[in-house]
Amino acid sequence: MTGKNFTTTTAGAAVASDEYSRTVGPNGPVVLHDVYLVEKLAQFNRERVPERVVHAKGGGAFGMLTVTEDVSAYTRAALFQPGAKTEMLARFSTVAGEIGSPDTWRDLRGFALKFYTSEGNYDIVGNDTPVFFIRDGIKFPDFIRSQKRLPDRNLRDAEMQWDFWTLSPESAHQVAYLMGDRGLPESWRKMNGYGSHTYQWINAAGERFWIKYHFHSQQGLQNLTNDEAAAITARDTDYHTRDLFEAIERGEFPKWTVSVQVMPYEEAKTYRINPFDLTKTWPHSDYPLIRVGEFVLDSNPENYFAEIEQAAFEPSNLVPGVDVSPDRMLLARVFAYADAHRYRIGSNYNELPVNRPHNDVHCYTKDGHLRHYFKPGKVPVYAPNSFGGPKADPMQAGETGGWSADGDLVRSAYTKRADDDDFSQAGVLVRDVYNDAQRARLVQTLVGQYRQLRVEEIRERFLWYWNNIDPDTAAKVKQAVGAA
Repeated sequence: MTGKNFTTTTAGAAVASDEYSRTVGPNGPVVLHDVYLVEKLAQFNRERVPERVVHAKGGGAFGMLTVTEDVSAYTRAALFQPGAKTEMLARFSTVAGEIGSPDTWRDLRGFALKFYTSEGNYDIVGNDTPVFFIRDGIKFPDFIRSQKRLPDRNLRDAEMQWDFWTLSPESAHQVAYLMGDRGLPESWRKMNGYGSHTYQWINAAGERFWIKYHFHSQQGLQNLTNDEAAAITARDTDYHTRDLFEAIERGEFPKWTVSVQVMPYEEAKTYRINPFDLTKTWPHSDYPLIRVGEFVLDSNPENYFAEIEQAAFEPSNLVPGVDVSPDRMLLARVFAYADAHRYRIGSNYNELPVNRPHNDVHCYTKDGHLRHYFKPGKVPVYAPNSFGGPKADPMQAGETGGWSADGDLVRSAYTKRADDDDFSQAGVLVRDVYNDAQRARLVQTLVGQYRQLRVEEIRERFLWYWNNIDPDTAAKVKQAVGAA
């Protein structure tokens, strides 16, 4: 082949053959100094980065957030100002399964968003439900391990997860969602997303508010039955991945309405539910949804590995006008997510195109794996310095968030409030939100779950757990399985 379109090594040198290794004669041994052969095999051996421990199987697309309302009274963040348009990336995923697992297993769905704002990247890591299984990050590794595979048989085991859930009653609200219709969304396009955690917004005057994010699908909600999900799993384990990609290819760009609930800062101190407990929701009757705008996904990735598998979402990516809250799970994730990326992708993961901010970066980080952006040699790499290097600017950073806290160092649960028990909101979900058909499907699913349990103690706790959520549901399960 002549001209400029010839194969090269990764260092840019021309390659003599794509088909034949260099050998001693046509029938002799391959020589080690065939640098192209060695490069191809070495790179191939390293073609996969470690998969995510959680949310390993997923897909995503790029799009645009458009703010259609005025919420500047609550936040000074540039991406939430009236009329602002911000490029973004969304990634959807299952939680427990590995990369090769089916999209249509019963599971929670991850709903992660990255906004490339004019003030830096802002990430929201959420799910398709407004709550989570636990409220303290110290239990997160245990929860995830209970969803994984047994060490001996290398099989997932319902007994492990129900053992953990029934010994962790705070999981009841999320489990009631998971065992209901929401556990099997028909597609990523037809499910809602939630920031789940409580965040803090700060306006231009320095006033603080507690907020929760809601992302409602404009395609409507649609879920699968157990039988429908099993049939899809049998014929197409990548059903959700394919659906999103092909919809965007057809020009059917999915949209979500972006809304927030806003709680005045002082009200959090006395509200009847702990507003920072990730296992609880805020009643809309007390804190109605306030519309912010919408986002659309209109561009598929050109390379899945580079743009989705290497995408790094982390709640530590904050912008002026947004801060964290005393939510213990959120505070644990602020550390854990970024640390996972450093291990999985490399210490300079934010230099990859999919993660690199779209605004200018002026920082003093130095060296490390995959460093490819750097300053001229005479630019100082430390602060403070006398040579014109960037200086921290508290006004630009807008660090006016935070909250007051005082007390002894302890290890304890949150202070109990009037409506802070573990089962009430789960019971309301089953009795008042689910309709008769949904409750019937819930019972069917629970019967199937119960029959996978072998240990009598866990079976008894299973029935106790559901009796605390909703006695009628528990009674129907008992009748169906013949339990005393």
